[in-house]
Amino acid sequence: MTLNWSERISPVIRDMPPSGIRRFFDLASEMTGIISLGVGEPDFVTPWAIRETGIQSLRQGYTMYTSNAGLLELREEIAAHLHGFYGVHYEPRSEVLVTVGVSEAVDLALRAIVHIGDEVLIAEPCYVSYAPCVTMASGVPVPLTTTADNDFRLTAAQVEAAITPRTKALLFNYPNNPTGATMPREDLLEIAKVVEKHNLIVISDEVYDKLTYEGEHTCFAALPGMRDRTILLNGFSKAYAMTGWRLGYACGHSEVIAAMTKIHQYTMICAPITVQKAAIEALRNGTEEMKEMVSSYNQRRRLVLKGFQEIGLPCFEPRGAFYAFPSIRHTGLSSEAFAWRLLEETKVAVVPGNALGSAGEGHIRCSYASSVENLTEAIERMGRFLKQFE
Repeated sequence: MTLNWSERISPVIRDMPPSGIRRFFDLASEMTGIISLGVGEPDFVTPWAIRETGIQSLRQGYTMYTSNAGLLELREEIAAHLHGFYGVHYEPRSEVLVTVGVSEAVDLALRAIVHIGDEVLIAEPCYVSYAPCVTMASGVPVPLTTTADNDFRLTAAQVEAAITPRTKALLFNYPNNPTGATMPREDLLEIAKVVEKHNLIVISDEVYDKLTYEGEHTCFAALPGMRDRTILLNGFSKAYAMTGWRLGYACGHSEVIAAMTKIHQYTMICAPITVQKAAIEALRNGTEEMKEMVSSYNQRRRLVLKGFQEIGLPCFEPRGAFYAFPSIRHTGLSSEAFAWRLLEETKVAVVPGNALGSAGEGHIRCSYASSVENLTEAIERMGRFLKQFE
């Protein structure tokens, strides 16, 4: 008897669409002459001192497992880092978990708290994995639409209006992927009041916190009353150009961190020790090079905004992360159709906005974590492409 795999795959996974970001990236990788503004990855190489620390750890024979929660030395550095920047204190032994990227931390947080049918409010547009991870945890993702009219900011009124008896948590990411939006402290304080009123859990993904160009980043867990009801997620990929190292962390109340660690120990065991050793160096001595990279991103941000304005591509001014999220509504094309045609006709790869939630329709995501030369050429090609819609 022939096994029919289509009938044996879990319906939840079978019916889940593949990542819209990866689909375009994979296609672009097979073409020549492509300028990719698609994947959110720094074009910088990890700073040498961090790489050297990883290499040295191998030479010194650090090739074994660590504690499931990660090296205590790294957890202590993470706790000190968060206290120094935001004044929020975590106990390294029980309230910090080192994960394999922030993506794993998102998955662990949701699986640790979501019961069957629980609703999780998600600010959209958003990172591509949020809603699928809620679904895989047997929860129900509930999108909260943000728009350029309100600087892509989430409001307390939106959160309040979406709450039902099944609402368990609120998940958001600021500075935001894909819009580059940031949240003023006063807005977060209003959301915190709603969160406390309805006894919600907050999952705050702050992996782009250091990539804030205007104003200061507000750590949600540092707000009054929010520390013990927030699962704070962060990592090393963006600020330290360590995407391929795959290292993140989660901080929160000891009970939820223990639950997340339980899942982590059965699936990942621990993050690689070499990467953890390198991350210690990043936190101790990587600040200056990180600031230089952020300064470069800021220059490219201004270049892209000016370039889009000149070619007639309306774009909200991103104040964080390294993405621009221009509107393409005036072309009459859907986000996906625009991205496909742009790729085929100009060899510029971008991400269609609808891959980042239905709220992203009518937009494209362009990463400016690319060289000035590539960004300049991409804008010129996009300008030629847009002339047909005048």
